[in-house]
Amino acid sequence: MFFQTKSLKEAIAIAREHIRPLEEADVVPTAEARGRVLATAVHSPIDLPGFSRATMDGYAVRAQDTFGASEGAPRKLRMAGEVKIGQPPDLYPPLAPGEAMAIPTGGALPPGADAVVMVEDTERSGPEEVLVFSPVAPGTNVMAPDEDLRAGQEIFEKGHRLRPQDIGALLGVGITEVQAVRRVRVGIISTGEELVPPEEEPRPGQIRDINSYTIRAQLEEAGAVPKLYGIIPDDEETLLERSRVALAENDLVLLSGGSSVGTRDLTLTVLSELGEVLVHGLQIKPGKPTILGISEGKPIVGLPGNPVSAMVVCDKLVIPILQRLQGEKERPRRPIALAEMARHVPSAKGRLDFVRVRLIRRDGRLLAEPILAQSGAISSLAEADGLVTIPAESEGLEKGKQVAVEIW
Repeated sequence: MFFQTKSLKEAIAIAREHIRPLEEADVVPTAEARGRVLATAVHSPIDLPGFSRATMDGYAVRAQDTFGASEGAPRKLRMAGEVKIGQPPDLYPPLAPGEAMAIPTGGALPPGADAVVMVEDTERSGPEEVLVFSPVAPGTNVMAPDEDLRAGQEIFEKGHRLRPQDIGALLGVGITEVQAVRRVRVGIISTGEELVPPEEEPRPGQIRDINSYTIRAQLEEAGAVPKLYGIIPDDEETLLERSRVALAENDLVLLSGGSSVGTRDLTLTVLSELGEVLVHGLQIKPGKPTILGISEGKPIVGLPGNPVSAMVVCDKLVIPILQRLQGEKERPRRPIALAEMARHVPSAKGRLDFVRVRLIRRDGRLLAEPILAQSGAISSLAEADGLVTIPAESEGLEKGKQVAVEIW
């Protein structure tokens, strides 16, 4: 197999077919579980809120006592007291016919009350009386005991990645621990004679290794635990040995660089030695010289050496592989902004193009300005606000066309 390119969709499908999700799970404190993927479905142990709760400031009433109320003929109700926030309803005597009780938002309805009249629809005519100018039906401005959640109701399904708001929902029903899929361990190896560590001063012909650190940051953002295995020169035995170590210690291994056609590129040779090469080349730009292999069920990805290409392939192929390993349900991962193309961008049919853009607001319009730099241009990474995708069947995007910008 030599540059028999696959579409990105095909490559992801092939990867998913050959990869089994991890089975190990950790018990994680809910308060620390943001970004973790649930290993089991989570159900509510209780009704929520668990009591009839006012959703407005006003007066707890028996709804039938307000029927017929109007501005010209208000209903007069006797004041029976005031509900204090946080107190249980059994502290109050049952509401008798013709009585009302002042209640704040969130207060528990006293026994006998079945509705709340908003304070705006009332007027105090004295210390012992309130006038009601608008009728309410039973249940008005009241949250039922199980209206938020019912005991036994599924809150989140298996494979759900927990967001900040999810943490609150779980803690709100007293779930203080969750079963989360073990974090995916990823080994990152950089290859190339020209690379030096970032802290070293490169000589002419050398460059600093930035891919390892960019990719590591992407993986950490996605919830993985990456480990750097250093820079390997263009030596087959050394790369093979280091790759075997990384495979033994991780669930996924990434080789950055050495995936293009060339006599000094060893990634394809090493992947063939370690297992089976599944994909050699993607129908995308940037990122065509990408290799996907499998070794005893563990995926290995040969990333292009160019920084932009490596970052795009990590985002579009490696992160979906992570999601498969974690059993994560598919969902949009990044926010989308709608913008107009600031200029025409041509594209070749038959490949998926990912165009780096910066977002500019001009005359009340949001414009996506393409960054037309080579995939090796480091500055274009920092300048880009996001990516615009040009479909494989398209020959480009016209100036003024509305596009979805995937925010980086």
